[in-house]
Amino acid sequence: MKLHKSFIFSLGIFSACIAFAQTTAPVPNSDELTILHINDHHSNLDAYSGNLLLKTGKQAQREPVSVSMGGFPRVTEAFETRVKNNKNVLKLHAGDATTGTLYYTLSAGQADADLMNTICFDAMAIGNHELDSGDLALFNFMEMLWYHPTCKTPLLSSNLVPGPNSPLGNNTIKPSIVLERGGHKIGIVGVTTAYKTQHASRPDPGTLLHDELESVQKEINRLTGQGINRLIVLAHLGYGAEKKLAQQLSGVDVIVGGDSHTLLGSKTLGNYGLTPMGPYPTRLVNADNQPVCVVQAWQYSSVVGELKVLFDANGNVSDCQGQAYVLVGTDFNRKGIPVSTEEHQAIMADLATQEEIMAIEPATRALSVLEPHQEKLKAFASTQIGTAPFDICSRRFPGIAGAGSSKLAGCAVDANPNTHGGDMQQLVAHAFLIQGQRFGGADIAIQNGGGVRTDIAAGPVTVGDIYTVLPFRNMLVKLTLKGQDIKKVLEEAIDSVLAGNTGSYPYAAGLRWDLDLAAENQKRLSNLQTRQEDGSWQALDPNATYKVITSDFLADGKDGYSSFALVPENAREDTFLPYADSFLKYAQSHPTLERLPVAEYSTQTITGIPFLGKLFGFFQQ
Repeated sequence: MKLHKSFIFSLGIFSACIAFAQTTAPVPNSDELTILHINDHHSNLDAYSGNLLLKTGKQAQREPVSVSMGGFPRVTEAFETRVKNNKNVLKLHAGDATTGTLYYTLSAGQADADLMNTICFDAMAIGNHELDSGDLALFNFMEMLWYHPTCKTPLLSSNLVPGPNSPLGNNTIKPSIVLERGGHKIGIVGVTTAYKTQHASRPDPGTLLHDELESVQKEINRLTGQGINRLIVLAHLGYGAEKKLAQQLSGVDVIVGGDSHTLLGSKTLGNYGLTPMGPYPTRLVNADNQPVCVVQAWQYSSVVGELKVLFDANGNVSDCQGQAYVLVGTDFNRKGIPVSTEEHQAIMADLATQEEIMAIEPATRALSVLEPHQEKLKAFASTQIGTAPFDICSRRFPGIAGAGSSKLAGCAVDANPNTHGGDMQQLVAHAFLIQGQRFGGADIAIQNGGGVRTDIAAGPVTVGDIYTVLPFRNMLVKLTLKGQDIKKVLEEAIDSVLAGNTGSYPYAAGLRWDLDLAAENQKRLSNLQTRQEDGSWQALDPNATYKVITSDFLADGKDGYSSFALVPENAREDTFLPYADSFLKYAQSHPTLERLPVAEYSTQTITGIPFLGKLFGFFQQ
């Protein structure tokens, strides 16, 4: 039987970690279990164009090559292939299946359920985004999954306690299930990130998320009391929290995780332009000083994880091996132009030297399931969601018609957009702030001018227009910073503008300022004010703490926003709310899409433009 201890000394944990890491051969009486898993596909059902560094034979060095990546039909094919090649297989989803693309906006989870049922998962953890639209939306998604005649994927969370009036009551969401593989009973315990779900998603009033560690341990104890000694935790907590949980739990063997969208793998992936954040699997020891294996499978239908676990006669892990397969196609190209036959052969030979990037074609039957949803999506993109009474113009930099990204003739004059900056950019920042306020609260939103790609012309506004304005695969991130740090990062953005990148210019919602481009460094912004709930404006307090919503692109320190990248993990929250979908929700709730009042524009006044004109070679007209 497994040992159950309430605690062990750190030295013992460290020694056992070393011993487990060095274990390469299974002990006698071992038996094998294969776990195939994904997490955080977030309604990303279509393949997308990605870049890898590949050997094309043209030169000794690797070079960027575009190729189709991911897509749920590839996930289905990978599962089918790996099931055929393994025995005693479990198929698991670690949560956040829904929200993220227009597929969810359009079908409320039906498209996800249909594609997931081409695999038929043995279990799925409840992710925080499964509760973004309340308990009923999750219940309806479960009904969609279970409408399939033979596939009834259980939804698991040991710490989710539905409220008295919740449709999730009556044991709809189970804390765990017990399955049998290879003649052994295997317990699978679900757990959902508590704080984020309670405060940044939208569970019904009365629906609670209890402490993760206590809830999981209680369920493990219940299962071990029944003689079940192979225990898997299907977690949606994030890689860091899952590693910590692994070392705190008694009785756990494997944690299959999600939430942090973590790519795990060998350092070899770096040669191909990918950045793994840890080994696959990550080997630790639990509170009983026994081995435990932790895995994740990145994000967005891009990766399928395959973990092989060997158990000894006592039900303890004797070894675990595997890899997270990055799924790609074979349509290698440069800017849409296919590579030559010789280059294609060289690329395939390069990929054959490793196991972690899998060239695989989509499953035909999954493509057939996806096709009607794709057709609905195309029709939806042309759906009118509102009207713009006048052109909503894009301009990267305020006050200068030549420093814009407008494609409308009427936007080329000074009055449109106004001298406070791009009307489109300002509206997008405003929409981001509203989305951040809905999900956990936000005080300020910051968006770079170049992240908004075009205007919206006067007349009908369609779903497709919204996604043309914001075409990237960016997500919103919430950062907690002091006022002085916010000013610093905005000054950094202005530095980037003065270095020649007008796309760095900051647009903010809930924050406004005056700008003097001729002033010295770090003194260009003045009179910074934040908007209060009653609509009044107060000076930005250098020592006060503010919640800032921004894109993951800027949160990573790109486009001159360097200090954002220095925000520590405990002050950084990945919401995984798509930035384009956030603007779509705003447009749907404002069917007449208008410019904001001048008082809401972040740039209230700007001086020193002649200095800027000399730098860039143009002058205000």
